[in-house]
Amino acid sequence: MKRLKTERGAALLEAAITVPIILLISVGIFEFGRAYQTWQVLTNASREGARLAVIEGSTDTNVKARVNEYLTGGGLASQPDSNIQITRNVTLTASGKGTQVQLNYPFQFMVLNPVIRLIAPSDNTGRGIYTMTASSVMRNE
Repeated sequence: MKRLKTERGAALLEAAITVPIILLISVGIFEFGRAYQTWQVLTNASREGARLAVIEGSTDTNVKARVNEYLTGGGLASQPDSNIQITRNVTLTASGKGTQVQLNYPFQFMVLNPVIRLIAPSDNTGRGIYTMTASSVMRNE
């Protein structure tokens, strides 16, 4: 089959258009997967802290240490005490009092932030650190 001279380089042009789009979609899938995994570790760390907080005789220092142990075990950096809030005797609807552990974690996309800055340099969306929050409440026994 004979190609026309006007079709020279058409495959190269099509590849140049589609490959960056496919790469951006692939990186987005990995980045949002990493964000979801981080959120899961935060949620489980707050649950572990709430479980320990409702035990008689536990201190806030013990709870914060347990939360940080879980974070480092999950591959995340341990957090300062200011990012972990413990509220005791929270009023629950029909089941009495409870203890709440709330965890704030700074999260930043590794690849998507620079890509957003390339596409829209004047936009502040790709520059920030996003704060993920996980909170758990356990009933006091």
